[in-house]
Amino acid sequence: MTIDSKNGSARTKGRGIGLAAVRGLALALVALPGSVLCFVLSAVSIALIPVGVGIVTTPYVLTGARAYANGRRVLAAEWGGVRIPPAYRPLPEDANPWARTFGLLRDPATWRDLRWLPVDMTAGFVTALLPAALLLYPLEGFALAAGLWRVFPDGYWYGFVPVTGQASALGAAAPALVLLFFAHFLTPRLLLVHFRLTRAVLGSGQGELAERVRVLTETRRDAVDTSAAELRRIERDLHDGAQARLVAVGMDLGTVEALLDKDPSRAKALIAQARTSSAEALSELRELVRGIHPPVLAERGLGDAVRALALRMPVATEVDVDLPGRAEAPVESAAYFAVSEVLTNAVKHAEADRIWIDLHHADGRLRATVTDNGKGGAVTGAGSGLAGVERRLGTFDGVLAVSSPAGGPTLVTVEIPCALS
Repeated sequence: MTIDSKNGSARTKGRGIGLAAVRGLALALVALPGSVLCFVLSAVSIALIPVGVGIVTTPYVLTGARAYANGRRVLAAEWGGVRIPPAYRPLPEDANPWARTFGLLRDPATWRDLRWLPVDMTAGFVTALLPAALLLYPLEGFALAAGLWRVFPDGYWYGFVPVTGQASALGAAAPALVLLFFAHFLTPRLLLVHFRLTRAVLGSGQGELAERVRVLTETRRDAVDTSAAELRRIERDLHDGAQARLVAVGMDLGTVEALLDKDPSRAKALIAQARTSSAEALSELRELVRGIHPPVLAERGLGDAVRALALRMPVATEVDVDLPGRAEAPVESAAYFAVSEVLTNAVKHAEADRIWIDLHHADGRLRATVTDNGKGGAVTGAGSGLAGVERRLGTFDGVLAVSSPAGGPTLVTVEIPCALS
């Protein structure tokens, strides 16, 4: 039993080393071209502001750089357990290009992103590549010892060992074995160094507390505005829908009362009409209540509410839920409506025919991930439904990250710090 346990632990450790190497290699392949592209586009766009072109292009370019940085924040949390909370200042939805451009440029978080890009394309690239190199380079030494040296008739240098024959090839296996020994201990730690470097540059630094207070103050104001708008919407829906139908039912019943003795057949028809109107009013009230707080959410929790939401989708939707308890009602509501908005976007705009939802809680955070196989191109800028989701999540210190390249797929991650009970 002890031997099996040790073997299982060794296999798990080996998988962890291999996974860290693969993730590091993937990050390196993304860090260099992605950071170079974002940095060059941002620098060129900002430089063109004096001639007017940059006024139009800068909001889009900087929004793209933010999405890129937010994607790395998500990877840092999921792959390294390193939290890098964003602290972007919200922009008014109706802001013109001039206001958006200079609103973005006045945001300290924008300049942190721009400072991080050159760091990510240099030191970030190296620290991401090291885990893969530390694991793959020893394999090269073992391959030389196994006979690969014959492919190089003029000799080959492996590290400081000149490989010219089988004996020297076996000698190359010695430093390869040493490197593999260090890779066993250092590969996951080197990947963690990469994420900590990212946090050191992307994080808010000494002013983090003040920045978070400012962001939460602004998101609280947005929440108040959103609540007022929601109250006006409810009043409007009640006035134009259920209230009008109930008034009509009352008038029909008054007419029935007058016709009951004089024209029973007409009264009977009006009773049937009143019954239909009351049923329609009840249906509208149920829809209104579902839009405020779905009954299944209050009664059975977020997991079942999202499953019920998926059942109403016109496309195939798979749901994976792992929630050992329930969050507070406001958090569940925010997560539910965030998922609902993302699903609506996937159906209406992404033209997806398959959607996957993953909902779980780990490390004190509720995380919902929605993936679709649509055409991509989703953004969180002003006017987008995702911008409203981002503002609503900001009230709970939550994060919205979007990865949606042209052609798809789209990956939207919602993360809210909370405890389950």
